Amino acid sequence: MVSRGWTQDELVTGVLAGDRRALARSISLVEDGEEGGAEIVRRIYPSTGRAASIGVTGPPGVGKSSLVSALVGHVRGLDRSVGVVSVDPSSPFTRGALLGDRIRLADHFLDPDVYIRSMGTRGHLGGLAEATLQALLLVDASGKDVVFLETVGTGQSEVEVIGIADVVLLVLMPGSGDAVQALKAGIMEIPDVIAVNKMDHPAAKTMLQEVRSIIALDPVRERRPAILLTEALRAEGVPELWDALEKRRAELDERGELEARRERNLSGEVEALAVARVRRLVREAMRDDVAVRALVEGVQRREVDPVTAVAAVVDAVTGERAP
Repeated sequence: MVSRGWTQDELVTGVLAGDRRALARSISLVEDGEEGGAEIVRRIYPSTGRAASIGVTGPPGVGKSSLVSALVGHVRGLDRSVGVVSVDPSSPFTRGALLGDRIRLADHFLDPDVYIRSMGTRGHLGGLAEATLQALLLVDASGKDVVFLETVGTGQSEVEVIGIADVVLLVLMPGSGDAVQALKAGIMEIPDVIAVNKMDHPAAKTMLQEVRSIIALDPVRERRPAILLTEALRAEGVPELWDALEKRRAELDERGELEARRERNLSGEVEALAVARVRRLVREAMRDDVAVRALVEGVQRREVDPVTAVAAVVDAVTGERAP
């Protein structure tokens, strides 16, 4: 028994058959860090890689959820099935519930060809990217044609989360100056497509020109993203936005860059997740291992040098002495 009357075989079979209950339960196991969840992901992994994955990011309040909702409606109009994984790296309270304005996605809850899942950190430091990757793989394996991965903010952790997507959409609106400054400074990776939302705002076209001037500085013309004006609540500009996302993905595919990007992203995820797990083991050793804790306290009193303490930590975590 894995959980609540489901066997592991039933969950695997259910996910691959597109059963929403099996998919929901499997993602819950992944979120909770259960071994059964990791085993399910291992078994369904050969059936992944078919969905087109689109990362959606941008500062809070720019209308990402509304825009994702409009994109979902447009994609469904093209008779393609859709998954949405919404990620909130900041809230300690949500524990996986719908987050704030994401209630707008409720427009699609009754559509059997749309699956929506909202994920929070649930208190697991360093575990969100791992859970998100596994959730994305599960939704992919369930047969969805397109999967949107939405995250709040444009900080480093959020950029890492959406780094597992095929293409990345950055959503801005007039007044979201921090994101524009991040683009100027080169802190933010250049996205594949940029949407300036709330196109009715008097400063929308000015912002469009400002972003365009920043992007024009990129010497690699093929890498420059399309920049579009949208109004999510009325779905204005949404068909054009979807066309731009599909065009960018097709261009990457034609140049062989899509597969290379997927390989690079997955390789980077393996490294990042391994580092996160080792970090947790190190923290546990420093907290729970009496000998290690004594050495760390010795470092704090300047009675033990840090290199000696590091060797003890590595020994406690791996069983091997550090060089």
